[in-house]
Amino acid sequence: MSEAQKPEGAGTILVLGILGLVLCAPLGIVAWLQGNTYLEKCRAAGVEPEGSAVGGRICGIIATVLMIISILIGVLIMVLGVGAGIANG
Repeated sequence: MSEAQKPEGAGTILVLGILGLVLCAPLGIVAWLQGNTYLEKCRAAGVEPEGSAVGGRICGIIATVLMIISILIGVLIMVLGVGAGIANG
């Protein structure tokens, strides 16, 4: 298959993934979802996906996981803080 049949948007996925890591974590979710769509289009067309799209998708996955971990840690800190406040009464 020729390069012209590859789906567009690989650069956008990479940019979103990087921004999700360093600036705004919810952009990682967008990069992950767009990366999945891009890979599906590549499979349907029978072409190899661009490395930048795959890298952006991976960055999006990492950004999303880090965001979830940070939310869980924040909730845990709040719960422990409230518990400590009640105990100290």
